[in-house]
Amino acid sequence: MPIELTELVTDRKAVVVTMEIQRGVVGDLSSFPDIAEAVAAGQVVENAARLVNAARAAGVPVVHCTAGFRSDRLGTPSNAPLIAKLMRQPEHLLEGTAAVELVPELGPAEGDLVSHRRHGVSPFCGTSLDPCLRSLGVRTVVAAGVSLNLGIIGLAVEAVNLGYNVVIATDAVAGVPAEYSASVLRNTLSLVARLATVDEIATCWRPRR
Repeated sequence: MPIELTELVTDRKAVVVTMEIQRGVVGDLSSFPDIAEAVAAGQVVENAARLVNAARAAGVPVVHCTAGFRSDRLGTPSNAPLIAKLMRQPEHLLEGTAAVELVPELGPAEGDLVSHRRHGVSPFCGTSLDPCLRSLGVRTVVAAGVSLNLGIIGLAVEAVNLGYNVVIATDAVAGVPAEYSASVLRNTLSLVARLATVDEIATCWRPRR
């Protein structure tokens, strides 16, 4: 029997993990105009903000996974076509600039945690994210952010491989094109994660009358 959503996000210790909801990825300084347009069309930032605010109100931890790079690119292997392309853009997600900041709607709020990386395309391998979540006693990762093309898939698969349950906030994620994103949710992520809307997740956190 599948585990009920309420049990996943309340009876088991949950955390909201946001993936690259940064100004230089999905916001006003985006290097990815197609992704930024998909995020705007789907109101992903607004929905992610509702998710993290509901989590904070319920005492559920929030961890923001960010990416950024040194200007000299030290510590960032160009070992994938996407990364090699991005490294040829001198201003892309430079550490110390506004591009690496979270979009303002997400904060970070006091009490939020940030896990930053300079390598790869997903948030667990080689970062502090896993020990951070284990220190919090987390068993379920509630994921939001970008993209359904790559980063969210990597997040979900890595989390499952490390023993976590995963819930994807379906209206707080995006990819391109839209039909491909829907297919990824339906045919790939549904195999490793529970799919639920922000409202469905947030309802589980509201006090029962």
